[in-house]
Amino acid sequence: MHFIRRRQLLASVGASLVPGALFAQAAWPNKPVRIVVPFAPAGTTDILARALAPELSKAFGQTFIIDNKPGAGGNLGADAIAKSAPDGYNLLMGTVGTQAINAALYPKMPFDPARDFAPIVLVAGVPNVLVINPAKAAEYKINSVADLIRYAKANPGKLNMASSGNGTSIHLSGELFKSMTGTYMLHFPYRGSGPALLDLIAGTMDLMFDNLPSALPQIKAGKLKALAVTSAQRSAALPDVPTIAEAGPVKGFDASSWFGLLAPAGTPAEIVNRIQQETARAFESPTFKERLLSQGAIPGGQPPAEFARFIAAETKKWAQVVKVSGAKVD
Repeated sequence: MHFIRRRQLLASVGASLVPGALFAQAAWPNKPVRIVVPFAPAGTTDILARALAPELSKAFGQTFIIDNKPGAGGNLGADAIAKSAPDGYNLLMGTVGTQAINAALYPKMPFDPARDFAPIVLVAGVPNVLVINPAKAAEYKINSVADLIRYAKANPGKLNMASSGNGTSIHLSGELFKSMTGTYMLHFPYRGSGPALLDLIAGTMDLMFDNLPSALPQIKAGKLKALAVTSAQRSAALPDVPTIAEAGPVKGFDASSWFGLLAPAGTPAEIVNRIQQETARAFESPTFKERLLSQGAIPGGQPPAEFARFIAAETKKWAQVVKVSGAKVD
């Protein structure tokens, strides 16, 4: 009898302890979280991810690790996350390229941007900026967008245009510019803005439509000359630099970039919502918000459903841009 009662007592105690133990074991996050950046270090995607990661680490008490996986216009890194376990430990710092442009640009995609991801939060939007190597600008007498158009028309194929990779907004900004101005420049895709900027500063490349946060330090240091921003309005980070629409005969030109966190489809909604909430809370910090604004980025923070609708709208918009520009990747 005593033996039976003892077994019953132990079973009862075990039943009361196991759920708590299982809950503690399953609590997220109980190990480091990986954020894949699908481009090389030093580009805007990398800059924003590395700025946000410490904020999330503080909020959740676990390290958020940046994992750079560049290649194929961001498709290589995005595909790695699309095929990762949907457990909250694998996140993507997606871009307008990986989530809204590439599907229209590449004839064959390794993943479905809409089906294979759970949008979490829009991190930031940024304008691109048309920058040129200062020595090349002096040599070619290019001091404005109008000068660039005149030179490019008189010298088709002589100018080398760098980008952070095929299908990125940096690439498409250039293609749209060429289409709307009737000019031709040779496109050289890199594995991120970082290596492209190095060659641009060295003079191997002539110009680039880079994301503002990664180009801004080089502009301020005098290593690059800014001709115009690609957004519809001027940037507060470069108030004296005109838009392409106002700087030259390119009316209606608007090609901005954005960046956001996504998880593999099937990631629990509770985890997705918690990441969005903590990201939005980080934007309430004056220090963190000012850090983004000073780099020319506009903080986001929208909930997952709103971010998903935004991606859908951007996909339609950029598909039209790809069609009009004639850009393609074989």
